[in-house]
Amino acid sequence: MFSHDPIFQLAVLFACSLAVTPGAATSRDGPREVREATLASIKAFLDAKQMTVLTFTGYSGARYEAPEAVMKHASHILDAHNPARTLINIGATAEGIGAVYEIAKQKGFTTMGIVSSLARDGHVALSNCVDYVFFVEDSSWGGQVPGTNRLSPTSAAIVESGTSFVAIGGGDVTRDEMLAARQAGKPVTFIPADMNHQIAREKARKGGEAEPTDFRGSAHRALAGQ
Repeated sequence: MFSHDPIFQLAVLFACSLAVTPGAATSRDGPREVREATLASIKAFLDAKQMTVLTFTGYSGARYEAPEAVMKHASHILDAHNPARTLINIGATAEGIGAVYEIAKQKGFTTMGIVSSLARDGHVALSNCVDYVFFVEDSSWGGQVPGTNRLSPTSAAIVESGTSFVAIGGGDVTRDEMLAARQAGKPVTFIPADMNHQIAREKARKGGEAEPTDFRGSAHRALAGQ
């Protein structure tokens, strides 16, 4: 049951605002397990839980131009689900769409994250509101394996394990995963959102590219209106 006590809400948000690196000790509320995982082991975990999996995806390092609007969308979607029956899955990391973990924990959901082993190897900060983290051995961050129609191990695990999906903006990885989820007959909701304009411009400048004028991301072009 979600508490409306403002002190409780502030305590949860404070605990969840602390990003941690893999293996680091934290003072967060609730258990947190980090596992090396395969699709089979994730499926076994979910079979034992007997809960549906609502997966959120979108921008990570690219972040959002209007994060408050994104959180409002996420909060509204979460309110339509029962925390006792629904696991919230994102990408385990703290940035961008990972902020939805905070709201999910505030509303009483159990959370999980499926992420490439590159995050483990690179000591990428994880959200402090993930109850279960699954590192999938992968040489990429996700999306389709180049030159094939096959998803990378991480993205395949995300699509296979999810019951329904919400994409709020997103780039190539989000696009590939959500198209695969739709092809598999799973419900996908797409909500348009701009990536952070300043970060996108700085990335282009550092790469010697022209500054972008469209900040909607490649997932928008593939998923909007479908």
